[in-house]
Amino acid sequence: MKNVLVTTQHRGVFAGQIADDQDLSARAMPLTGARMAIRFGTTKGVMQLAETGPTSQSLISAAADIPMLHDVTALFSITDEAWAKWQAA
Repeated sequence: MKNVLVTTQHRGVFAGQIADDQDLSARAMPLTGARMAIRFGTTKGVMQLAETGPTSQSLISAAADIPMLHDVTALFSITDEAWAKWQAA
C-alpha cells in the first residue's frame, strides 16, 4: 500500500492508502483508512499536508475506508513524517 494525499474536483482533500498497483491516472479509486482535511491549518498550502502533515491548526476527520473516491484531480506522495501526523490527528 502507498500513502497518498488526494484532491478532488469537489475541493476534497484526503490522506489514505492506495494499492501499490493502482492506476495513478484513474479519476476514481478506492482509498483505505482515509481522513479528510476539513480545515488545512497550513501556512504553505495543501502540499504542506503531504510534506509535513497536519498542524495544530488543522481539523482532520475520523478515518474511514472509501470504496470509490470519484473525481480525483491530483495525487501526492506523503512523507513518513506527514503520514504519522495524519494517523495521530
